This record gives sequence, structure tokens and C-alpha cells, in this order.
Amino acid sequence: MFKAKFFLAPFLAVATFASLAPVQAQEAAYPTKPIRLIVPWAPGGATDVIARIIGKRLGEELGQPVVIENKAGAGGNIGTASFVRELSDGHTLLMTTSSTNAINPHLYSKTGYDAAKDFAHVALVGAIPNVLEVPASSQFQTASQLLEFAKANPGQLNYGSAGVGSSQHLAASQLIQSAGINITHIPYKGSGPAVVDLLGNNIDLMLDTGSLAQVRSGGLRALAVASATRLQALPQVPTFDELGLKNMYAAAWYGVAAHADAPKHVVERLNQEIYQILQEPAIIEQLENMGMQIGQAQSPAQLDAFVLSEIERFKALVELADAKLE
Repeated sequence: MFKAKFFLAPFLAVATFASLAPVQAQEAAYPTKPIRLIVPWAPGGATDVIARIIGKRLGEELGQPVVIENKAGAGGNIGTASFVRELSDGHTLLMTTSSTNAINPHLYSKTGYDAAKDFAHVALVGAIPNVLEVPASSQFQTASQLLEFAKANPGQLNYGSAGVGSSQHLAASQLIQSAGINITHIPYKGSGPAVVDLLGNNIDLMLDTGSLAQVRSGGLRALAVASATRLQALPQVPTFDELGLKNMYAAAWYGVAAHADAPKHVVERLNQEIYQILQEPAIIEQLENMGMQIGQAQSPAQLDAFVLSEIERFKALVELADAKLE
């Protein structure tokens, strides 16, 4: 397990459960037809890219194609709610995220699904920590410079997010509390427009999970990473821990789930197949290039327990950020 203080303990820890047992011969008929993998977000985003990386290899291993279906809308609720109405035979899977499966239950009065009961969690692919970023033209060369300025000038800096209750919003709320600063929230309709304004120097900073390409191209400057260890993709960027801000951990996680009533042997086989795929060097390289810290093997029962703990953890973060949607 991770250190207890790091909420993403399941991702980087060495597996603690017994070695994977082979699927019994009489249960090996699955799958008997193509598998649909529902992505409750639009094409091109991180969840979609991860689904296609994992889905392609999973289809090769299972001997049936994995077909990606994007069903975006309502912060991921539309696609997630449609999934729970599907047959529970394991031929329809869902890409889960911390937004849909841990945060949304506290943001929306009605999501169309029960995050605690409607899913059998198959695997956690990994997590992408939030990165503190500023425009390349920013006066701030380091996170320490930025935080010192923010403390001395309350309310003068602003930050962008993908919207109220988004990963960026909740991460910034944590930073505000941890660092004792006052910065102004500018919510956008998605992270894309926010990043565009950050690149254009129209906002001062973001704590983002999906703009490493802009950092690599020189448009943005990364100042700190909200994880316990430095990112493989940004080895020169310190963690908040290194800067003296303890417990400043924020990340978006991504996983795969089956229906809560899916056959146990199907869930176990998918669990084994996906975690074996996550050990492949080519897959590791693709995911780490996105800034991901890749998940290590856990049993379905451990995964279910982790998600339940995340639902509770994000309840407190949503309250901290005073975020609520209808």
C-alpha cells in the first residue's frame, strides 16, 4: 500500500492479495461477442484516450473487439447512468473516473445511478495528479514565488477550472487551505477553454491534469505536482511535499467497471487481464506520457472498498470547495 497519507494508495503500492488464480475451464466462454466500453465523456479527452489504449489490448487478449462508445453530458452522468441500465453479462463495461464515481454524487441531487452500489470495479488504471501551471510569460518561475505573492496580495491572483466541482476546482481549494492563500476561482465550461485562456495569459494559474502537451511545447510552465512522488513525465518539477506543503495531494483517477450484477468469474478475469496489460512496457510508456501514475494489481473487493472510501473523501472536499450543482 501507499503511505497512509496519500489517498492514492491503491495505485502505486505492491499488490497485497494472493497470486491470481486461473479462470476455471467451464467459465472460459466469456466473452462470446464484442465488448462495448462506455466512455461517459467526449472523444479526445483523457478518459477517452485511456479507454482506447486499454481497450485495444484488452480486445486482443480476450479474442473479441472492444468497441468504444462515447456518451458525454451532464459531467459524465449521462453515460454512467446509461451503463447501469445495460445487461449485466459483462459484455458492456464502463470507464470510471473520480468525477463520475466519487465526486458527482456530492455535486448533483440526481445522477441517475448509485455510485456505491451499481458497479463492480474491475481495475484502476491509474491516476493523473494535478500540476500547478502558469503561462510561460508569467512572472513566477517557481511555486514558492507564486505562493509568497498570493499570501502578500490576497485576491489578486485567479485560477481557472473546468467548472464548479471539477478536479481543478477541488485541487485549488485544497491548495488555498494548505497554503493559506486567497485566489479567485474562474470556472469554465470544460478544461479546454480554461487552458486556452491560461496560454493567453488571461488567467494566472491552474492546477490541471491534462495539459502536459502545452508544458512540453513551452506554452505553460509547470511549478509543482500534487502527488507524493515526482511524475515520470515531469522529473524536474518538485512535489508540494518538497516545497513544505504537506498533504497537498490531488489527482483524477481512471478505472474500468462492470455492472454490479456481473458474473464473478467475468469480473475476476477482466481484473487479471487488465492488470497484466498494465505491466506491458508499451502501455506503461503511453500512460506515463500522459502524466499518469499507473495502478498496481488489486482484487475487485479491494477496488470496491477503495471507491467507497473515495466517495467519503470527496464529500469533504466538495464541502471545502463549497461546490454544488443541480
